[in-house]
Amino acid sequence: MAHRFLSSTNRFSARFAFIFTVSLSCTYLCYSIFFCRSTVMTNRGYEGRRCPPSKNAGGKKLLGKLDNCASLEVRSALDGSAAPRGYSDLRDIKATASSGHSDDMKLRNMSVAQQYGNKKLPNALIVGVKKGGTRAVLEFIRIHPDVRALGTEPHFFDRNYDRGLDWYRGLMPRTLDSQITLEKTPSYFVTKEAPRRICSMSHKTKLIVVVRNPVTRAISDYTQTLSKKPDIPTFEELAFKNKSEGLVDSSWNAIRIGMYILHLENWLQYFRLSQMHFVSGERLITDPAGEMGRVQDFLGLKRIITDKHFYFNRTKGFPCLKKPESSSQPRCLGKSKGRTHVQIEREVIEQLQEFYRPFNIKFFETVGQDFKWD
Repeated sequence: MAHRFLSSTNRFSARFAFIFTVSLSCTYLCYSIFFCRSTVMTNRGYEGRRCPPSKNAGGKKLLGKLDNCASLEVRSALDGSAAPRGYSDLRDIKATASSGHSDDMKLRNMSVAQQYGNKKLPNALIVGVKKGGTRAVLEFIRIHPDVRALGTEPHFFDRNYDRGLDWYRGLMPRTLDSQITLEKTPSYFVTKEAPRRICSMSHKTKLIVVVRNPVTRAISDYTQTLSKKPDIPTFEELAFKNKSEGLVDSSWNAIRIGMYILHLENWLQYFRLSQMHFVSGERLITDPAGEMGRVQDFLGLKRIITDKHFYFNRTKGFPCLKKPESSSQPRCLGKSKGRTHVQIEREVIEQLQEFYRPFNIKFFETVGQDFKWD
C-alpha cells in the first residue's frame, strides 16, 4: 500500500515538473519574440531622426535622448551649447552683436531659420499708413536678427482674404520660435474690415502704424500717382470741392487717409491702444535710431539697431543703412522713395492744415503723443 502511494506521488511530481518546464519555456519564447519585434520597430521608428554628433562631449548622451533632433539643434544654437553644422554657436553670435555686425547675425539666423524654422502667421504687422515711411521701417527692422519679414505686400486682409489663412501662412518666411514674423501692407489701416479680420487671426497681434503730417503725406501720395498717371488733374482740383471757399474734398483718398483718428477708432473696437505703436514719419528721418529703438522696445526685442547703422543721404533727403561688410554698397530705399514733391501754393497748404487740425488734435489726445504737425 505504501509503495503504491509513493509511486503515485512520484508520477504527480514528474507531471508537475514537466508542465512547469513547458510553461516556463513558452513564456520565455513569447517574451523573446515580443522583445525582438519591439526593438526592431523602435530602431526603424527612429531611423533617420538621429541627431548629428555634438562637439559637447559632456552633454552628448543626454542630448541624444531627445526625440526632436531639429529642435535640439536649434535650441543648442540659441542657448550657447553645441551648434549644428553650418552655423556658429551663440558665443560667436553674441560676439558679433557686441561688435555691431548685425548683418552677420542676421545672415546666420536666417540660415538657421531657413533650415529648421517653420512658416508661421505674423506676430506683428505694419498696417499703415501709405506714404508715411512704412517701407523704411520694414527695411530698418529687418536688420534685427530676431525679425523675419516678408519683403512684398501680400494685401491679405484687404484684397486676398478669401484665399484663406493657409495661403497667407505659406507666403511667410520660415522663422524660429524665438523670432518675430512680420509683414507690411499700409492699406490695412484704412480698410474697414482689416481690424476684425486681423483680430480673428490673433487678438494678440502687435500693430505698427507709421504716421506723417497729413498734408505732406497727401502731397507725397499725389506725387507718386502723378508719376504713373501724368494726365490726372492738378492737386488743387482733386483736393477741393470749392477752393475759393476752402471746401476740402474728404472723399479723395489722398485726403481721407490723413484723417487718422477716423481710422483709429475702427481699430480700437478690436485692439487695445497698448497693442499699437505709432512711429513718427518725421522723426524717422531726423532720428532713425531713436524711432527704431522704440519699435524694438514695442516688439520686445533687444536694442541692436542703433545710430551706428545709419547715415543721412543728402541727395535723397532721408537716412540710409550703412553698407554691411558683405556688400560694397550702402542700402538706400528704391528710386521711387525720396522723389521731389510737386510744388503746392502756400495758401493751399494752409487751408489743408486748417482742415486737418481738429482731426490731428483728437488723434494726438487719443494716442497720447503730440506729433507737432502745425
